[in-house]
Amino acid sequence: MPEKKPRKSTSKEVPHEYDIPDNRHNFDRIWDLLKEEYPDAKPSLNYSNPLELLVATALSAQSTDVQINKVTENLFKKYRTAWDYASADIRELEADIYSTGFYKSKAKNIKAAAQLIIENYGGEVPQTMEELVTLPGVGRKTANIVLARAFGIIEGIAVDTHVKRVSGRLGLTRNSDPVKIEQDLMSLARKEDLDSISMTLIHHGRKVCQARKPRCSICVVKELCPSSIIFIGE
Repeated sequence: MPEKKPRKSTSKEVPHEYDIPDNRHNFDRIWDLLKEEYPDAKPSLNYSNPLELLVATALSAQSTDVQINKVTENLFKKYRTAWDYASADIRELEADIYSTGFYKSKAKNIKAAAQLIIENYGGEVPQTMEELVTLPGVGRKTANIVLARAFGIIEGIAVDTHVKRVSGRLGLTRNSDPVKIEQDLMSLARKEDLDSISMTLIHHGRKVCQARKPRCSICVVKELCPSSIIFIGE
């Protein structure tokens, strides 16, 4: 067989996604456009108290808010207090949350977290980052959401897969670790915007900057996004 000739490089070649340049200097302009595009970005999880928000957020990992709301509609009628979760039969709890995915680990963590909430905090969800992250299955993302939405305490930015992807494509961070991404974004934003940034990037990631095929042609920040050349050029 004849040898394949090496592919010639052309001036039209675009960088790989991991070669995205530092674009932090455009953060303010990007944020202004995204705020205007998503003026009322809020979480779509249904809850009525801090415990329900904690459970719903824990369940939302690797699932959709629509699916979680279907599950919690009945779940929150059955389990109303930390004592209800702590004393639940683990197999029954697994069955109750089965459709959220990873139901075994989620049920184990929710039950164990409820037990600690009772043991250490009198049955009430704690109100500090340091205390929340001691609960099984609760990381900074969940803790940030609970603090901001249940208690009005802004500690940082909840970094989920959407925030990670969008902030990376925009060139606002070159890190892959959620904690470092959070630190990068916090260094750029005003404190009063921290909670809004998370929800705004999540909405943008769901509607426009999707994982497999971002819709760059309709993106309000495409002119400021160093990744747009990658996807528009494909």
